[in-house]
Amino acid sequence: MGVSGATVVGLGSILGTGVFVSIALAADIAGPWTLLAIAIAAFVAICNGLSSAQLAASLPVSGGTYVYGYEYLNPLAGFSAGWLFLLAKSASAAAAALAFAGYLAFACRVAFGLEFEGWLSVVAIGVVFGLTAVTLLGIARTAAANLFLVTITVCALVYFVFRGSIADAPATGTEAAKAISTGWREVAYATAVLFVAYTGYGRIATMGEEVREPKKTIPRAVILTLAASMLLYLGVGFVLLRADAQTAAVAEGLMAAHGERPDRALLEAAQTLNIPFYLPVLLVGAACAMLGVVLNLLLGLSRVLLAMGRRADMPRPLANINPRTGVPTLATLAVCGVVGVIILVGVVFFDGVKTAWEFSAFTVLVYYALTNWAALRLPAEHRTFPRWIPALGLVSCLSLAFAVPVPVWVAGLGVLAVGWGWFGLARAIGSRRTPRRG
Repeated sequence: MGVSGATVVGLGSILGTGVFVSIALAADIAGPWTLLAIAIAAFVAICNGLSSAQLAASLPVSGGTYVYGYEYLNPLAGFSAGWLFLLAKSASAAAAALAFAGYLAFACRVAFGLEFEGWLSVVAIGVVFGLTAVTLLGIARTAAANLFLVTITVCALVYFVFRGSIADAPATGTEAAKAISTGWREVAYATAVLFVAYTGYGRIATMGEEVREPKKTIPRAVILTLAASMLLYLGVGFVLLRADAQTAAVAEGLMAAHGERPDRALLEAAQTLNIPFYLPVLLVGAACAMLGVVLNLLLGLSRVLLAMGRRADMPRPLANINPRTGVPTLATLAVCGVVGVIILVGVVFFDGVKTAWEFSAFTVLVYYALTNWAALRLPAEHRTFPRWIPALGLVSCLSLAFAVPVPVWVAGLGVLAVGWGWFGLARAIGSRRTPRRG
């Protein structure tokens, strides 16, 4: 892939549950300060993106921070990054697949009066299987599918932002009252929630082996991806606040209990502002966005699993690459199976989409803290940007990680401890199988 293809991969990973869930949740937390939280989250993401870019340029291999941690930190740090990525993004892929099923069910109910809420899991698993088949065809065809989905999503969001910005907004005054009661803790909390919405750019670095001229392509693609997504996020946040949408309803919206209903935050805002044709535009845009998220997560997860298989942190056969397509077939199929199991079990939605999103925020922030730490350890000859950028990214990520509710980050640390137990067990088994010299 070149710059344009890599940027499409980044946008396809970002413009999904982030724009249709994260902004609404943040608006409920921070109210009129949401735009500030969007800007702060973008700044932190830029620091992380530049750290990821120079790391990917120095080590243009699949695996992302998992590989960087091994190379520049220590094996435990590298494993921790891979473990956190697999946990957070497998759950996100399941969430996005169920979200698509929810949008499809809503559209069928509105357009044809059909009800199939009881089949959402089946539809979601079918989506995962279908997109897995696309990724197995190779990166060129996957990029073409990405471009199609991203184009529709961006057009839908641009339409929503443009028409919402020029529409007459109701004067309710509730946001002004909330502005007075919102403090820096709420802004930090909202920023942590929003940060997850930007992290799709990491998919560009994760696929370092499939990018042309990585030292030039990856930094440019990361910056273009973050700039475009920030502008769209600011526009969507502005329209939501103009409409004074009661975004607390998002907890009852997209995938509220078991992925049964779509996110009503953007739909309510569009209805309040009397945006013409909002229903088909937003439903099609959201559905394509969710498909793009699943597709790009399947790519990123399979490449991290490939890298972990190479180091025997996961079964070695997962590192095999199909010589015809250049795709890690077993790793891709394994990811498909894991995401399918999560959909069936429904663990990610056990306590609602908000808690699932907060857990994802914590794990992703710790993951990128490790990214910045690795960037700080880069040798001078591989360093593209000044050291204050990864230093600021490291401090920001750790600060925001613990801005989420205490039970969430305690659960995150517990899951990380489970991963460390697996790491120790795998190392012990590996050392026993390795014959002693002499």
